[in-house]
Amino acid sequence: MSEVKSKTKRSSATSYKISFRDRFNTALKLHKENSLQTLLDILRQPTNSLMTILVLAIALALPSAFYLFMTNAKAVSQSWDGGVKISVYLQDDATENQAQELLTQLSLRPEFEQVTFVSKEDALLEFKEYSGIGDAISYLDKNPLPFAITLTPTSSFADPKSLESLAQELTTLALVDKAKLDSDWIKKYNSILTISEQIATFVSLMLALGVLLIVGNTIRLAILNRRDEIQVIKLVGATDAFIRRPFLYTGLWYGLIAALLAALMVNIVFVLLKQSTSQLAQLYSSEFSLLGLAPSFTLSLLVIGSLLGLIGAWVSVRKHLKDINPQ
Repeated sequence: MSEVKSKTKRSSATSYKISFRDRFNTALKLHKENSLQTLLDILRQPTNSLMTILVLAIALALPSAFYLFMTNAKAVSQSWDGGVKISVYLQDDATENQAQELLTQLSLRPEFEQVTFVSKEDALLEFKEYSGIGDAISYLDKNPLPFAITLTPTSSFADPKSLESLAQELTTLALVDKAKLDSDWIKKYNSILTISEQIATFVSLMLALGVLLIVGNTIRLAILNRRDEIQVIKLVGATDAFIRRPFLYTGLWYGLIAALLAALMVNIVFVLLKQSTSQLAQLYSSEFSLLGLAPSFTLSLLVIGSLLGLIGAWVSVRKHLKDINPQ
């Protein structure tokens, strides 16, 4: 008889157990309701919500604009790297026949895409045209400029180190007095880009911190406005996770909407500047076209904005929810 009772108790106890699937469905339903309700709450208060979202969007748009600027600046640098040339100056006693023989040898080498011979007369005419002291040159007894050969390396020598080693090798050739690599200005430009990138990274981190603080302060005000409500639901047994969830979704929505608006701002600026940039490039006989935000970066911006909003809300809720105790 006792065995029958124990079996009955065990069977009745197991009948009240909730399966994992039911728990999952219940949690999923709660998350769906909270996410939709918090979004509607944001839309019901357009004035206050829009001001907060605009501030967040500007804070997210500035790093995005920095990224867009750096992307286009690097694209310009890469196009210039392809135009780097090596100027080889021959010794003063080199004859034109010797210069032509060296030109033939260099043109057969696979490292060079284009080889151009510059005679003394052509170099003198170019110097007169661009130096600004052309009249003074005419008083010289003889042409002081040497023969020169201009070399355009192939794309496999786009790396600065390989170009420098190639230029050093050319100086060891017979009749070669000096080989000059026309890339000093590109190195300076790349150094400026590196410094600008470091500054942009620092500013981006500071603005990300600003987003966290703005979202955290917004959630803090929302918690204080609902302090009495939180005390009541705590009295009836609500857990901190249950109370925390709507505030976390509020921060998530703030970050996501602000990121969408930031991407829209940057794309508007891109459209406004694209035509002007194309016209400027045509004046310099360049085919450069302004690059916009890549889809992968836009997606990353949405993810980063959502995470910043979520983290800011979580930190604020964890800090201020402990101070509210039911009386």
